[in-house]
Amino acid sequence: MTTPTYDVAVIGYGPTGATAANLLGQLGLKVLVVERDADVYGRARAISTDEEVMRIWQSVGLADRLQCDMLADRPLNFVDAGGVPFIDLKITSRGTGHPPQQFLYQPAVDDVLREGVQRFTGVDVLLEHECLRVLPGDDQVELMLADLHSDMFTRVRASYVIAADGGSSPTRGQLGIGYTGRTYSQRWVVIDTKVLKEWDGHDRLRFHCNPSRPTVDCPTPLGHHRWEYPARADEDERELLHDDAIWKILGNQGITGEHVEILRAVIYSHHVRVADRWRVGRVFLAGDAAHAMPPWIGQGMSAGVRDVANLCWKLAAVIKGLAPASLLDSYQAERKPHVIETTRRACMVGRIITERNRIIARLRNHAMRALARVPGAEAAAQKRMWVPDPRYAEGFLAGGHHRAVGWQIPQPWVKDGDGARIRLDDLLGGRWSLLHTGAAPAGAQAWTELGVPAVRVDEPSLLRWLHRKKASAVVLRPDGFIYAAAATGQSLPAPPAGFTWKIGVTA
Repeated sequence: MTTPTYDVAVIGYGPTGATAANLLGQLGLKVLVVERDADVYGRARAISTDEEVMRIWQSVGLADRLQCDMLADRPLNFVDAGGVPFIDLKITSRGTGHPPQQFLYQPAVDDVLREGVQRFTGVDVLLEHECLRVLPGDDQVELMLADLHSDMFTRVRASYVIAADGGSSPTRGQLGIGYTGRTYSQRWVVIDTKVLKEWDGHDRLRFHCNPSRPTVDCPTPLGHHRWEYPARADEDERELLHDDAIWKILGNQGITGEHVEILRAVIYSHHVRVADRWRVGRVFLAGDAAHAMPPWIGQGMSAGVRDVANLCWKLAAVIKGLAPASLLDSYQAERKPHVIETTRRACMVGRIITERNRIIARLRNHAMRALARVPGAEAAAQKRMWVPDPRYAEGFLAGGHHRAVGWQIPQPWVKDGDGARIRLDDLLGGRWSLLHTGAAPAGAQAWTELGVPAVRVDEPSLLRWLHRKKASAVVLRPDGFIYAAAATGQSLPAPPAGFTWKIGVTA
């Protein structure tokens, strides 16, 4: 019998795996998705995302649909034991064409992403299947699958594998990859509720920085709301999950059965871990399989989506013969530093929220309130505490050390050839592109001869951004990150050496 063969096999069908399936399907690859569960996981885990992730989902035509089920631009408060804010801010946009922060209900997001995958005839999805074995070879990877419904076994092959199978990733274990870091000893209670009657402050994220019981109070869309708080060392898990214990905590915030219905309560621990390697030959780890971070700035799911956005266009380029396999070496080099910094910031915010020493907490509150009165302090706090800028310091980037190289370009609204108003990424279409602010720069011909379209920039906010970076011309990769740049009067770096493909073709 012929063994089914795919370009890419994706193990895991959460947001990371489903995003990968959409990206690869849109790029015309033959893809297999393997998922052990029969349906979308019913418990909401991720509760927020950001503008960069929405931009990724825009690239597969799903951002506007996903936006319908999200809460955008909600205030964010850090409040003291009396409920009085000492940090009060709204996350400001980086100019991506999407709201900078959004709250979500993960089962609804999963549904939309999976509906998106159904558009692509080249993507096969096997639910209720488990990948028992991954055997990397020189030219292909062999996977042994078990049908959990019928106990049948199937052997398939793929040119590459993306393992997005969670923090306990069996694939990572099979490959013998270490998962370095720590698990916090403190247990956290998570309460998901259905909103019956709105209350004052129901629509904002509040970190109750109360030394006696730190609590996260978070709105989620589609009529849901979540609370999270730590269990004390002397508290029994079974007792904490009883309705009486839950209502006692909620009652301290003025929430009663008139306001919400409890849907579910669970206990979990926070993890800070990073895989020692994100790649073994033709197998790549992504999402929680590659890294786990605490939830304080809502980046666990988002980091996985960023992973596959970085990886999938590169896989497609290599599989189609448009780029050498060495392109894939840049995946971990580009993504890991951003994950490490995001995790550091999440831990820092967690320390602010969970401080148990009352004297230190009072000093924290006083210092933060004083700092808030300083002009520009809010913007500075966001820059240092929240999601790091989308930038690669090393990886698949041109030399020359131009300050614009490695940054993801903003995405303003622009006009297309017919005068219609569209987002920049939709105009560029996920291709390599050359943007310039004046006459075509020296060195541009080497790029245009490879099929890279040259687009003159006249949108004011984009012109200002390029001016701040001292760039009059930039070459964008398919993911919107700047591969090469040049100042006025300078020549653009040449296309990457050893690449014999038509670089302007969509990956």
